[in-house]
Amino acid sequence: MTPLKYTHAIVARISESLRQSGEFDYVKAKQQHQDFCTLLRDVGLDVIELPPDEMLPEGVFVENASIICNGVALISKSDNLLRQREADSMEIVLKKELDIPVVNPNIPNALLDGGDVLFTGREFFVGISNYTNEDGAKSVAVAFPEYPVTPIKVSGNNRLKYYVTMAGSDLLSVSTSIYCQEIIKRMEREASFKYHTITLPEEHAANMLYINGTLIHRSPREIPASYKVIKEKIDTPSRSIDISEFGKFSNGLTSACLLLRRWKSIRNI
Repeated sequence: MTPLKYTHAIVARISESLRQSGEFDYVKAKQQHQDFCTLLRDVGLDVIELPPDEMLPEGVFVENASIICNGVALISKSDNLLRQREADSMEIVLKKELDIPVVNPNIPNALLDGGDVLFTGREFFVGISNYTNEDGAKSVAVAFPEYPVTPIKVSGNNRLKYYVTMAGSDLLSVSTSIYCQEIIKRMEREASFKYHTITLPEEHAANMLYINGTLIHRSPREIPASYKVIKEKIDTPSRSIDISEFGKFSNGLTSACLLLRRWKSIRNI
């Protein structure tokens, strides 16, 4: 399988209004997010940092706002007013500031959250969850007709990429949780291609980033048992990072960035 290749990452700085989402160490969260941006640069990405928007408490979790593939963006659709404002704001940034074309499949009843959309490099899996419906999956199929798109029912109150992410070019990262095992069985039945899996003890450990041959996962303090499994079973170069604070209200690592491959230069905002 051709490795997933990226040149840029879009991130958004943490706003003070994120405090509305629950109890967490705000100062530590900001430092962790800065460390995350540094790590993305360390693995070779140009990082575009958007300023914090106090009107969008969860705006730091940019993954939810859009799906970007092959230089084209599909904007998410939400029935949550604040999350929709995030998507609308991201659409303006992508089109006007970054010159990334945006497609609009115009499917009226679609609900689509970027955290439910897993791209493997060959196909899309779209979680049918509390945040994404079948029409949302159809939007992905219309926007990216060159790839198979498979809807996957997601149990529980999380998005698909909380449970399953890419840990290599043909390797899926999953956990031993009941929800996750149900999901991966559905994926294995419906997938157009074959994948290997690595199964981790802690549920939240399954969310990781595979970027240009480097695996980024949570710190050993956050996932002690899974960290050991990753080091023993995966030969891919890896980096760990602590997201214990800013990751409390999201899928995890994937939620804090939008990855894309770009040939033309992008100017920072």
